[in-house]
Amino acid sequence: MSESIQFTRNYEDKSTNQGFQFEFFCNRCGNGYRTNFRPFAAGMVSGALDTASSLLGGILSRAADVGNSVSSASRERAHDQAFLDAAQELKSEFIQCPRCSTWVCKERCWNVKHGLCKGCSPDLGVEMSAAQSSRSVEEVWAHAKMAEEDKKLAEGNWRETIQASCPECGAPQVTNAKFCQDCGAKLQTSSHCPECGVKLQPGAKFCGDCGHKVG
Repeated sequence: MSESIQFTRNYEDKSTNQGFQFEFFCNRCGNGYRTNFRPFAAGMVSGALDTASSLLGGILSRAADVGNSVSSASRERAHDQAFLDAAQELKSEFIQCPRCSTWVCKERCWNVKHGLCKGCSPDLGVEMSAAQSSRSVEEVWAHAKMAEEDKKLAEGNWRETIQASCPECGAPQVTNAKFCQDCGAKLQTSSHCPECGVKLQPGAKFCGDCGHKVG
């Protein structure tokens, strides 16, 4: 019984009538290996007869027909054997993932620690670095798209009390402004406790940290 060949999808047949050559590649990264060209003697003889028959005809033409017939049958057998040898030669460079059944290269796409391909079990260090880079790019774009007045809504500012309307004239505030754009009244205060120095909330009568009366 002939030996079965496990590689069925991740290869390309580069064979010609003059010989056999195959490329096996990783289904994840696309890189791979090419076997050395193996000449097919009968094919080379057949090619020589074809050339001679086209020039001289007659007996050589009939000889070329016979040669092609013999070559076709022998080539199929030789091709199968060449493919089997190539698969066995390069099989050690690939491994099949038990989770997704994908053939991947051992050099770059196999997670030895987990016994899975890196599509199923990526390197965590690589993923963490990629995630950080992705987040940084998102922040750059988000900041670039913000108008100058909107940049005032950064974390250091929105933690403070923001006046939605002026306490003096009642005009709504379109931005996080320090003064009312209608009447000029001060909207933000930055008073501190005279006892402990903690920043006080607007309108506070006592310090929230030490209890000192401030109003």
